[in-house]
Amino acid sequence: MSKHDDALRGGPVDGGWNRRTLLKTFGAGAVALAGAPLLSACTGGAAPSSGGGSTTVSFGSGSSDEVPKNAYKAVTDAFEKKSGIAVTTNVVPHNDFQNKINTYLQGSPDDSFTWFAGYRMQYYADKGLLAPIDDVWEKIGGNYSDALKKASMGSDGKMYLVPNYNYPWGFFYRKSLWAEKGYEVPVTFDELTTLSKKMQSDGLIPIEFADKDGWPAMGTFDYLNMRLNGYQFHMDLTAHKESWDQPKVTSVFDSWRELLPFQNPNALGMTWQDSAKNLGDKKSGMYLLGSFLTQQYTDKAVSDDIDFFPFPEMAMEGQDAIEAPIDGLLLSKKGGENSGARDFLAFLGTPEGQDAYAAVDSANIATAKGADTSAFTPLNKKMADAISNAKSISQFFDRDALPAMANNVMIPALQSFIKDGNVDVKNLEAQAKSLYAAQ
Repeated sequence: MSKHDDALRGGPVDGGWNRRTLLKTFGAGAVALAGAPLLSACTGGAAPSSGGGSTTVSFGSGSSDEVPKNAYKAVTDAFEKKSGIAVTTNVVPHNDFQNKINTYLQGSPDDSFTWFAGYRMQYYADKGLLAPIDDVWEKIGGNYSDALKKASMGSDGKMYLVPNYNYPWGFFYRKSLWAEKGYEVPVTFDELTTLSKKMQSDGLIPIEFADKDGWPAMGTFDYLNMRLNGYQFHMDLTAHKESWDQPKVTSVFDSWRELLPFQNPNALGMTWQDSAKNLGDKKSGMYLLGSFLTQQYTDKAVSDDIDFFPFPEMAMEGQDAIEAPIDGLLLSKKGGENSGARDFLAFLGTPEGQDAYAAVDSANIATAKGADTSAFTPLNKKMADAISNAKSISQFFDRDALPAMANNVMIPALQSFIKDGNVDVKNLEAQAKSLYAAQ
């Protein structure tokens, strides 16, 4: 894992964010609160009880789509039963949650809340708006790999995130359609374009694509950049250690221009859920998105028919790098005073907590060692293997880059490129130089 049907605003939003990510938690149709309530209206964190223990915890969730919303309810139910601590959940539409996160954290935030690893976590930790949870990690650290621990750490070396799951981005498709048409999984970029031409001649939209919400196109940029220029260059570019106005970046857009004729021409007016329906209805051949895509397929006949392959190799490092964002829970600064909230995060960092979530939402891959994999579908196993076998894992552009760069610069630049195939890398560099220098 953004998600709403509302069009993106062109200007800055609160905190510099306007998106997703989980991703998987997107979609306006299943929100729990009507009228897109503001985060500032959420219940504030509960204070510790006089007995030294906390009896209530407030939980702010941007997981507003039906499946992840119900999955987190399963977690809070299991925690309440185990601990005797009551959890009050405030579900906010995903885009609203992200757009107003800065005001939320500076106002009356919930004790714990859903958020992301990487720069998007470090940004708010550096502003002093999060509570470090090193004591929680002393309890659960053995359940996580070194890579996950690193992704959960702030720039100050303290721990802030308890990872719940991660999910790979790749091409998804319907096996029965491919079998019927005789399509084969492309391993190289040339094979991808050849397959796209064949799909087009068969009357299909070769590459399903939607970017009304602005963030989905970043996944295409990320993969093209990693495949052409390598993982390290991509990370250095998002950190502005590399300039945007150089041939390596221009080559990314040149390669993307080759794909534009095969992507859905109505992309700028479509949400990712719209495109997911097209794939499910066999109107399109394949779709580059995160595995949260599969939450849309409630018909078992369709969900069992979905398969996945990694983005094809191009010039560098084969298919060694994968985009697999990590989602989990953090404590607000206020929530750090609530011992029950720390217990809640510790519970999510156990196989028991993550199994409760995964029993409802199977679209993602649990991060805790020992989590139950017996119910993994062949697709789950393939995605888990793709993550575990990757030499490098990116978090997604709007998690790896400066917030304002992702939202205020990259989104309009990519939407303009999708519209007419033009991009001004000198302007991208000028804006990046200004924004990163201000940090």
